[in-house]
Amino acid sequence: MAIYEKISVKLTGEDGNAFAIMAKITSALQKGGAPESDIEKYQSESMSGSYDNLLQTAMKWVNVT
Repeated sequence: MAIYEKISVKLTGEDGNAFAIMAKITSALQKGGAPESDIEKYQSESMSGSYDNLLQTAMKWVNVT
């Protein structure tokens, strides 16, 4: 279950672009009312590893469709 399970983000079609994925998740968190501290935590976690880590972190924070 995602931390912000009511926030859904469609990642299909991002063509493996890590920056586009991070931007989409960040934008969704902002629009969903997440505090800036959580958004910074998400960004830090998503940049702390591989591309696979980026995807796993996205699924940890929001509902990825």
